[in-house]
Order: sequence, then structure tokens, then C-alpha cells
Amino acid sequence: MTAAATPPIAAGVTPADPLLLDVGRLVWRGWAGRLPTGIDRVCHAYLDRYAGRAHGVIQWKGRRFVLPPDDTARLAALLASDAADRRPRLAALLARALPRAVRAPRRGALYLNVGHTGLDDPGLVDWIARHELRAVHFIHDLIPLETPEYCRPGEAARHERRMRHALASASGIIGNSQATLDALDAFGAARGLPRPPAVAAWLAADALPHAAAPVIAERPYFVAVGTIEGRKNHLLLLQLWRALAQRLGATAPRLVLVGQRGWEAADAMALLDRCAALAPLVEERGRCDDEALAALLSGARALLMPSFAEGYGMPVVEAMRLGVPVIASDLAVFREIAGTIPTYLSPLDAVAWERAVLDFAGESAARERQRAALRDYRAPDWGTHFAAVAPWLAALPARVERAVIAARG
Repeated sequence: MTAAATPPIAAGVTPADPLLLDVGRLVWRGWAGRLPTGIDRVCHAYLDRYAGRAHGVIQWKGRRFVLPPDDTARLAALLASDAADRRPRLAALLARALPRAVRAPRRGALYLNVGHTGLDDPGLVDWIARHELRAVHFIHDLIPLETPEYCRPGEAARHERRMRHALASASGIIGNSQATLDALDAFGAARGLPRPPAVAAWLAADALPHAAAPVIAERPYFVAVGTIEGRKNHLLLLQLWRALAQRLGATAPRLVLVGQRGWEAADAMALLDRCAALAPLVEERGRCDDEALAALLSGARALLMPSFAEGYGMPVVEAMRLGVPVIASDLAVFREIAGTIPTYLSPLDAVAWERAVLDFAGESAARERQRAALRDYRAPDWGTHFAAVAPWLAALPARVERAVIAARG
């Protein structure tokens, strides 16, 4: 998982400037062997970008350890590998590196936290203030606050703390989209927390192989990508396919769900586990590597994204990069990153989704319109992302004291 290569000197701070990069999220998820999420891909891109000169920061049990650049580079190489023995190697590396870590970073250093790591801990705000760090937080979404009904119990309160602490401690904010920054502005305005300087920088869609051979299937099929959770609205798709199974039987198009099972989606999981009518038509793939996903998407009639809320929507730009049409919820962030190319529908309009699926399964003028428009589509990549972030970081002013006490509200 490697970002576009450019010399570190172009990264927005000079080689002599101290740079702290929080790597804790990647360490703990690497230890657990979890599949990478969209946030993880961002963390990897920044670690790849700055490895070799950044001091990695690991937060653990309320403490923060600052690794030297050489240990951070070794950690980056290990976390980017798919080695079967990664966990014991990670344990050995940390056993050597943590005793060499320092607890007091250089005063005034630039601190990048690109994974929401530890933002719910007021101790992080205090640590940033105590060392007068120029903190830059990457904000991925405000979903637990906008749609708490689709998140784990307690997540809204935790995310409230994250966003309060981010606004109170940051010298700057990076958003994955303008839609995310707009949501953060609304959050801060409602609580009297002004936003520091910010930049919106879209995420790269270049993780999937561009030239994957498409899957050749006997029947037309559609793909939905994302964790099976309430806000992704898998229930709408499964109820739709159950109706298609009853009406069309074996001639109905197929549906492939790519993603691990998550939370707040008991009804969808019950249909997957116990609805016999869906078994011949719906395939669930809990694990799917990038090559297999690219092949699946390339052979699909369309990507389906009926989400109620998204922070960015990486599968949309990944599919479009491969020339695959998209049927998606009419969300502001989708219109921002995908423009007028997809077919947009209300996530509540089951009739419209059924009509669109049947249309795209055959010869469809709407599908051909998308395919024609996608010939000129250029997906964002990490080069364009860092081209937006680098000069902004270079111009970021010295840390200004912020109302830390307001974060505790």
C-alpha cells in the first residue's frame, strides 16, 4: 500500500522541522489482523509519505510514546507487509522501540493525527497544549453525530468528544471532503467552537488494480461494497432482491455483497442467514482482496450504494475509476466527489431502486450515459491529495492558544 512517491522536502515542512505522525491506529489494527478500512488506507498513505523522517507517535493507556525516525521507518515497512508472522515481528519491534521512545516531544513540533486516534481522550488535548504542538487533525466524518441510530451505543458521545477535542486543540484541520468540513462547521457553530484553518483534500482511489480482468458471469450481477451496518442500508437491497426472487426466480440478476459484518444491521443479517429465496441470488464476501474486488466491479452492471450517510464514499470513486456505473444515494458528498455521473436516488425509495436495478441489468440508456461519461473521468490520487495538503501545511501559522476548556463541555 504505497502512496505516490515524491521527495519529503515537498511535503509542506522542511526536512529540519520536527514532524510527529500518530501511528497508533495502524499498530493496534495490525496487531489484531483487521482488514484495512478507508481510514486505515489514509493512515497508511501518510505513513508511507513521511516514513524515514517522521517520529511515530503511539498512544497507549493514556500515555504517548514518540519513536525515533529509524524505528518509525521499520514500523512502516512491517505494517505495509502481508507477512504471516507480522504479529510476533510487530511485538519484537515494539519491544525494542518503546524503551528508546521519548515522552516529551520537541516543543512546537507539527503533530499529524490522521485516524481520529485518541481524540476522545482529554489527555491528548493536554499533551498537545503542554508541548505547544501544532496539531493537525484529519476529520473523516461526523456520522455518529448525524445518524446515531446507525452506530454502536455510546459512539455518539465518544464522537462528540473527538470533535470537541479536535476543534479545541488543532492548529489546522484536513477534511476528506468539503461536505465533511461543512458538517464540522455546523457542529462547531452549534457549540461555540470556531474551526481553525482547514483544507479539503479528496482521497485516492488508486488502491484497486486498474487493468483487472472482469468477472465473466452467466447472469448480470451488481456489487455493494462496505461493512454490513445499518447506515449502509443493505436491508433495502436485500428486500429488493427478495422481491425479485419471488417475481423473476432464477432469471433475476445477482447481488454480491463485499464487506465484513458490522453492527446495527440485525434485520439484514437475518435475511442473509435465514431467507432461502436469497441464497441462489445473493453472495456475501466477508473478505475480498483488492485484485478480486477490482475484477468483481469490472464485470458488474453497477455499484450500488444506498447509504443513509457517508463521510466520503471510496467505493464510488473506485468503481468510477474502473469505468463501472454507479447507482447511489443522493448525498452531498457523493455529488461533490462524483458530480453528475452516477444515478442518484433517495435511500428510502425502494420502488426507484428496483426500477433502476432492472433497467441497468439490461440494455439501458442511463447506464450507457454513465459509461460514456466515465471515459473522461479522472479519479483523485494521492499525488493530487498531497498537492492540496503540502502547500497548506507549509503556510500553516504557529500554534494559537485555543479554548481548551470549551472542549470539556
